[in-house]
Amino acid sequence: VTCQISLTQPGTVALKPSEVLQLTCKVTGASLTDSSKIACVQWVRQPAGKGLEWLGGIWYKASLHYSQSLKGRVTVSRDTNKGEVYLKLTGMKPEDIYCENMYKNMS
Repeated sequence: VTCQISLTQPGTVALKPSEVLQLTCKVTGASLTDSSKIACVQWVRQPAGKGLEWLGGIWYKASLHYSQSLKGRVTVSRDTNKGEVYLKLTGMKPEDIYCENMYKNMS
């Protein structure tokens, strides 16, 4: 079984500090509710010059977990019919630079 996961976002995003960042992770080849293929989808960021930092994630049974440092600013949700997981981050700051989403690798 092959599970392909891609991150959908605009090529360039210019946001003011008070604006909201929204990203979409599109999952194909597996159901978001199938724990044997995708236990959870998690989001990470990588501020310039630093290592990866976990933001939050949503498990196959829809339970949510968030980083304590961003609690109240980050929201993870999903649409199982579309196979999409969403990240919403409010109150943008200069260090809010994102790389890619983490996922359970399927091959």
